[in-house]
Amino acid sequence: MNTRKHISHKFDEEIAAVTSSVLNMGGLVLQQLDLAVTALLTSDKTMAENVIADDVKVNTFDVSIDEMCNRIIVMRQPTATDLRLIMAIIKTTNDLERMGDEAKRIARQAIDISERGALPDQFDSMEQLATRVKEMLNRSLDAFARKDIEEAFEVIGLDQKVDKDYENLTRQQITHMMEDPRKIPASIDLLWSARALERIGDRSCNICEYVIYLVKGKDVRHIEMSELEAHIE
Repeated sequence: MNTRKHISHKFDEEIAAVTSSVLNMGGLVLQQLDLAVTALLTSDKTMAENVIADDVKVNTFDVSIDEMCNRIIVMRQPTATDLRLIMAIIKTTNDLERMGDEAKRIARQAIDISERGALPDQFDSMEQLATRVKEMLNRSLDAFARKDIEEAFEVIGLDQKVDKDYENLTRQQITHMMEDPRKIPASIDLLWSARALERIGDRSCNICEYVIYLVKGKDVRHIEMSELEAHIE
């Protein structure tokens, strides 16, 4: 076998392996998020504790993928598109690890709320926000897997709806606290959880920006949605 072709084949295998690990990590984070939200909405303390305990699995993926990428950079010295792919993988992994931390934070708030007493009448807006954020994460991973910039654009567009949901929920909780000071501790827990969800939405957008960077070679961070498509044409 030609040496150059052999090296290229090995590189492709290594990229496929690390990409698969990223998607597996993403699937785990999505599962952690789903369980954390369920624990919050149902006041399931045991489920929340399991989410916290399983965060080590997310961290293990983070370390493993980082090592794989470092090895590829040292051994293969990728350039151009290949280097952009490695950088996108590293950044995506970092965001997924942070999302895992946010899921763990929601689980901790779920434990606090379960101990104080559930507030089922205040969960509807939280469930709506969580559903939208889970959709963003799921679709951002799909965009990453398929290098689909159209899907990436659509996910970034959903962030405005998440921000609006978050603002509405914040106003709602402030009203509840003003009307009944006894609800302040539980409302604060809900606000922290909502903030964690909003951050996960932001990090899902980050992944989509990495997809655009990978495919188009242009950094679109800090660019308004209305200007995004025109910027990369």
